[in-house]
Amino acid sequence: MEYLGWVALTLGIIAVLVALMALGWRNRLRRQADVPAPPETPADPGPVLYAAEGQYVATTTAGDWLDRIAVHGLGLRGNAVAAVHPDGVVLDRTGARTVFIPRADLTSVHLAAGMTGKFVEKEGLVVMTWRLGTGRVDTGFRTRHPAQKAQLVAAIAALVPDGTADGPGTPGTPRTADHRTPPTPEGREQL
Repeated sequence: MEYLGWVALTLGIIAVLVALMALGWRNRLRRQADVPAPPETPADPGPVLYAAEGQYVATTTAGDWLDRIAVHGLGLRGNAVAAVHPDGVVLDRTGARTVFIPRADLTSVHLAAGMTGKFVEKEGLVVMTWRLGTGRVDTGFRTRHPAQKAQLVAAIAALVPDGTADGPGTPGTPRTADHRTPPTPEGREQL
């Protein structure tokens, strides 16, 4: 009889935790109701300049690797193909809406160790910073094959419009990596 009590207590705690997580997600969706949807992918974005298979990690508020954008499915992790076209970057996600980042909205691309719960080796994620509506966001992508990271970063960096690249450097020169690294899970900056 005592065993059944412990099982019931454990199941009750799990149910409360799931309910709190659902409530938190719903509140995040409500807070982010003013975040616009990404633009629709053009019918013909041009030829594929470079493509890599991997994992779409998430989209967060730019510079805040923990503030996941939940609306429009932007916070859902999943397998994807990142394709660089002359008009922008297409992230074709399995089981979720395709994310299109227009060339004119790209501001930088860099490598990072992690974002929003996904931590990998140093410089393991390709992070694209871009304008979404009036704000800026970071979108993370992890290539399936590590050797493809540098090629993907170079292909995306070639799209960054002159004069709008973030970070230090010569104005008008697109940045291929600014090596910003989010804090480690313990809250310390990685150097």
